Amino acid sequence: MIYVKVHKRFTSEIFAGCALLLVLILSGCSRTESVQGDEYLVRVQEGVLMVLDFQREFEITKSAYSYNDIEQKASVYSDAKKQLLNQMVEELILIVRSKELNIAVTDSELEETVRKIKADYPEGEFEKMLLEYAISYNMWETKLRTRLLIEKVIAEDLKNNILITPDDLSRYYSEYVKNGSDGKLANKPTTEEVIKNLRNLKAEESYKTWFEGLQKKYKIEINHKQWEKILSS
Repeated sequence: MIYVKVHKRFTSEIFAGCALLLVLILSGCSRTESVQGDEYLVRVQEGVLMVLDFQREFEITKSAYSYNDIEQKASVYSDAKKQLLNQMVEELILIVRSKELNIAVTDSELEETVRKIKADYPEGEFEKMLLEYAISYNMWETKLRTRLLIEKVIAEDLKNNILITPDDLSRYYSEYVKNGSDGKLANKPTTEEVIKNLRNLKAEESYKTWFEGLQKKYKIEINHKQWEKILSS
């Protein structure tokens, strides 16, 4: 999937390495049946991931894999589906959390972000990029809104609750001097910038534990029958 030039280091990595409860369902079946796109695949509280949504997303994901990789190693296809499901379930949990916290992305916030992204591209290149990935503009914009929403949830529920102590600031500046040019603070960052950087670092370290808490908080239902059909198709 692509979230064009929106990612910062933390938000581009939040889905990596965070295992969900899918270990219970990661085995395929021996026969192939028709996958029903109008059925749900995962439910998290009032949030729903439909089979069709997963299929559409996987069509995009497949473009990252070469034909030879898939032909030579059958497990590559299956692993790609499992990885995508993990990511989409994680997104769904965070979207449910956004509703609980009454967090939303306004149209003006979305429009401003889109404007900034397009400004980085030469004329016509942005649309060309979407065509290359076979993604419609509406789909890209929907993904962007979801990404912005997730960033807001992480900021509100995780980052803003991280305490930065005077000792943290002291250690940061000590490392800055040690690693800086000639040990000088010619371009010393402001306290506000340091606090922001430290919050980002601590949020990365705390994300897995924080997310596991959300995972336990919500009821997660997986449609095993449809998932087995997807794995075997």
